[in-house]
Amino acid sequence: MSLYKTLLALPLLAACGFTPVYGPQGAGTALQGRVLVEAPETRDDQLMLQQIERRLGRPGDASFDLGIDLIVTQEGLAIDSDGDIDRYNLLGTATYILTNTSNGSIVGTGTVTNFTGYSATGTTVATLAAERDARKRLMTTLGDMVVDRLLATKL
Repeated sequence: MSLYKTLLALPLLAACGFTPVYGPQGAGTALQGRVLVEAPETRDDQLMLQQIERRLGRPGDASFDLGIDLIVTQEGLAIDSDGDIDRYNLLGTATYILTNTSNGSIVGTGTVTNFTGYSATGTTVATLAAERDARKRLMTTLGDMVVDRLLATKL
């Protein structure tokens, strides 16, 4: 898009209520360093917490509490001629609730889902490493999806 067309489109964006996420009134500014994620109970919870804090910053003065219910299941995909499973999918679902700490009101809720896969054709150690890596990728993706939804929330 040329600069001329971009400049012509700006009044239309302003008229539709467009607010930049990290602008003065945007959700990104309101959430940056102000979201306290509940304490992790599992390694997957910890990995998701790390990704959310990577995106929103560590909370200094928390104005919001974020509760996340995480469910991860594993399913076998490919079976070889000996009946061994050679490939797995990890399916993840994260249901979240964002609460305002000052008045206890629910600001936003939602559910995000995604999946990732890994191969189990190597040694036991290689398979465990592949599963760990797949879990980390899945938690990173789910964490990003939760943050994206939070940034789209009207605060």
